[in-house]
Amino acid sequence: MSFFKKIFSSDKKETLDKGLEKSKASFFSKLTKAVAGKSKVDVEVLDNLEEILISSDVGVNTTLKIITRIEKRVSEDKYLGTDELNQILREEISGLLSETNLGEATEFVIPINVKPYVLMVVGVNGVGKTTTIGKLAYQFKKQGYKVVLGAADTFRAAAIDQLQVWADRVGVPLVKQQMGSDPASVAFDTLQSAVSQNADIVIIDTAGRLHNKVNLMNELTKVKRVMQKVVADSPHDVLLVLDGSTGQNAFEQAKQFTAATEVTSLAVTKLDGTAKGGVVIGISDQFQIPVKYIGVGEGIEDLQVFNKYEFVDSFFK
Repeated sequence: MSFFKKIFSSDKKETLDKGLEKSKASFFSKLTKAVAGKSKVDVEVLDNLEEILISSDVGVNTTLKIITRIEKRVSEDKYLGTDELNQILREEISGLLSETNLGEATEFVIPINVKPYVLMVVGVNGVGKTTTIGKLAYQFKKQGYKVVLGAADTFRAAAIDQLQVWADRVGVPLVKQQMGSDPASVAFDTLQSAVSQNADIVIIDTAGRLHNKVNLMNELTKVKRVMQKVVADSPHDVLLVLDGSTGQNAFEQAKQFTAATEVTSLAVTKLDGTAKGGVVIGISDQFQIPVKYIGVGEGIEDLQVFNKYEFVDSFFK
């Protein structure tokens, strides 16, 4: 029986376990060496643990928080065995995630009192943004929602073409214009189309350029303003997609995008191909933005709703 209550279906949990294998193997091989020959958690073990967490891309500030919490428990318990360290790490990391992530969601759902629900997706090119949009469309459609996509990343023809491939694959309509068109115009058309079709959810792709933060900020602000002419309180969610395999670079991207626009949720992709899964913990803590989705494989089903209990359980089992 797992430490946390079973929430996911067995096949989803198995995919999550497999997706985090590299991160888990790397972390625990280092941890095993750190506690070798030690019977209790002492200063040396904590120093080694700090180094392990930082090298696992948890991030310096988040690592210091975790170490401080464990130090407090060590001082209170006086004697803390190294065999208890895994359990303590589980509890403290899940506690840290609890401060940002509700963690109870297991399905792809949207609020019942908002229609259409407008999701604007941001992120640099190459992080899996378009793929994430396609997989989200698939999952929402599977839940019975009527989905419309908008190709407002008009900077690259490839982005529009790739989104069309996903729209065709999933069987949902895509609103698009020519490359170089005004992104705000595409967003406006998309929302008008969604309203006329009585759609439940609209997912808007946006350009992923960070070379000029001011231009990005102006562009995203304009897209939001124009969308609000059709749906007053849109977008209801601004989802930042980050490539988990880039580790600390993902932190920098999060920093840049949160400075350029108001990001309300995160999707961390490509966790299955990396040993840097700890980045999910650090980014969630440092930016105080909930991680909503994680990518743990290339399959269309391998984008999962992030659940902190299952994530920590898979990481530490």
